[in-house]
Amino acid sequence: MWHRSSQSLAFIAFSLTCANAGLHTQFAHQPVIENQDARLSDLTPEENILVEAISNTNISKWSSYYTHGAHLAGKNFTMAQWTADRWRDNGWNSSIVSYQVYLNYPVDKSVSVTYPNGSIYQPSLEEAVLDQDDTTGYPNRIPTFHGYSASGAANAEFVYVGQGQQSDFARLIELGVPLEGKIAIAKYGGPVRGLKVKNAQDNAMLGVIIFTDTIDDGNITEANGCAAYPDGPARNPSAVQRGSVLFLSTYPGDPTTPGYPSKNGSMPFQSSPLWMGTGRLVLRTTISMTNLMETTYAPIWNTIGIINGTIADETIVIGNHRDAWIIGGAGDPNSGSAIMVELSSAFGSLLSTGWRPKRNIVLASWDGEEFGLLGSVEFVEEYAPWLTQTTVSYVNVDVGTSGPRPYIEATPELHTLAMDIMQKIVWMDTNRTMKDAWLEHTNGSFGVLGSGSDYTAFVHRGIGSIDITAERGPTDPVYQYHSNFDSYHWMSTYGDPNFLTHKSMAQYLSLLVYNLADQDAIQFDLPNYTTQLEQYYEDLLSTIDSTSQTLDTSSLRNAIDEFGISAIEVQALEEHAVETSDPELLTIVNHKYRDFQRGLVSQGGLPNREFYRHLIFAPGIDTGITEALQTGNISLAAEFVQKTADAILTAATIIKV
Repeated sequence: MWHRSSQSLAFIAFSLTCANAGLHTQFAHQPVIENQDARLSDLTPEENILVEAISNTNISKWSSYYTHGAHLAGKNFTMAQWTADRWRDNGWNSSIVSYQVYLNYPVDKSVSVTYPNGSIYQPSLEEAVLDQDDTTGYPNRIPTFHGYSASGAANAEFVYVGQGQQSDFARLIELGVPLEGKIAIAKYGGPVRGLKVKNAQDNAMLGVIIFTDTIDDGNITEANGCAAYPDGPARNPSAVQRGSVLFLSTYPGDPTTPGYPSKNGSMPFQSSPLWMGTGRLVLRTTISMTNLMETTYAPIWNTIGIINGTIADETIVIGNHRDAWIIGGAGDPNSGSAIMVELSSAFGSLLSTGWRPKRNIVLASWDGEEFGLLGSVEFVEEYAPWLTQTTVSYVNVDVGTSGPRPYIEATPELHTLAMDIMQKIVWMDTNRTMKDAWLEHTNGSFGVLGSGSDYTAFVHRGIGSIDITAERGPTDPVYQYHSNFDSYHWMSTYGDPNFLTHKSMAQYLSLLVYNLADQDAIQFDLPNYTTQLEQYYEDLLSTIDSTSQTLDTSSLRNAIDEFGISAIEVQALEEHAVETSDPELLTIVNHKYRDFQRGLVSQGGLPNREFYRHLIFAPGIDTGITEALQTGNISLAAEFVQKTADAILTAATIIKV
């Protein structure tokens, strides 16, 4: 998972930045409901079988398996096979699909700091080995590194660039701070790692060091009297956040085969992650850094499981990535991996009763997500015709659990169903529903999808998606993200000691998939899509007002109105089809629901980012407001206002009764 720390309006105001997945300062959809108590809803017999089949004890066992062996991308075939075997044991038709992709792995690195008085400081670039946490001391533990960072060496003065946003660099230039030939020091937060590196590279800097600031941990810090892990809930002071520096906002997937699957076999410049306990830096300080990487073309392995439904041209896909930067990965991604195994078992229990779904259900355990969504992008590129012809929805669970508070991002047609299912789940064996916990944490708002996890390739083929997680709040233990301390020991001690959050999330995911796959009518709410489009439109008007520029958006307003009319009409047609049990009418409605979002996809994609095709949701080049307006390119903004209006009209035509 890619650490998501900010979201805002992207190319035009209808392209919404979702940076990279993880912790949230989220751009949210308009709240769907008011904060209210949510009583537990009744379950159908099939739903009851699924819920009762989920075991937190089993999930703990699956988590222990995934988190006690190295599983970097391209180095986890045994886990891919184990996953396929477990799914097959539970009645799924399972196989492994491989791709040859460009990867790089760490060989050696160094950082030294020379102060003006000539003294030299060499910070540790590795994390502490903890007696209480066995995997932190494994001999094959993975060094700290940035995936896709280049090999190289640099020796120069440093410049602190804040979060490494374009606005940070612009301010430094305005102040007359020389950047060319310097080394950038940036803190995590704001744009994705790759954009920090790209922004430094664009300003002729030589290298980047990225560090984690405990200010992001809220109240749970050593400075506030909390003991550090493993003795308490605060961040271990040697924790280092690994991650990829691929330019994800430009093009995810294998960087050598954009646009087609990598069945056969210029990277960014060097960067390095750093731990927080390094020495104090002063003016005129010189930093020397070296980075040596092994580059290779290597296989990655997606595990795929299938239950064939009775309707061949309607499919639900559920995915989680399996690869991790570390031995552990108890939160990212293997809380999701463990939940997926338990889901496969729950559906196995349902299959044993003779039940079969109406729609095909596909399970996917992706490899290579951490480097740049490699496994899912290559899969979608290979199977694009079948996926776009049949897929109703994609359901993503990446970090299934890193804390006790549910959070969901989704395309708008799925909001109502997502809430309805929450009301069927007892949250962590308490007297509250999942919906109660979600309302408390989010005030009834869904996050916006753009990029950052494996839903990306699906969204930008016009396939509606949902991403579910449970995360920490400001008073919960700090999640040791992408560090050696995201381990089974941390999870079983602090993150989710009894695996009850895992259990509730597995129950939720199972019921969500069941209802998507087996209801007579696909459970979409298109009038809510209209509501969200109207909110985005208001945001666009606010953005235009803030720039003191003029942009005609009447075509967009008219297109939204037209879509709203069609959405109400198709919802009425759905209700009639269900009431009359008319199979032909149900097929017509379901295919309209399945296909409408394909109309929101532009074949040419966004300028210089042809991968990103969805004209409503997309990741931004940088955090900030609408890119075209921000740069004063009114003609380009006007062009995409019209393209977006045309796309909304196409979607309206697809659902028109």
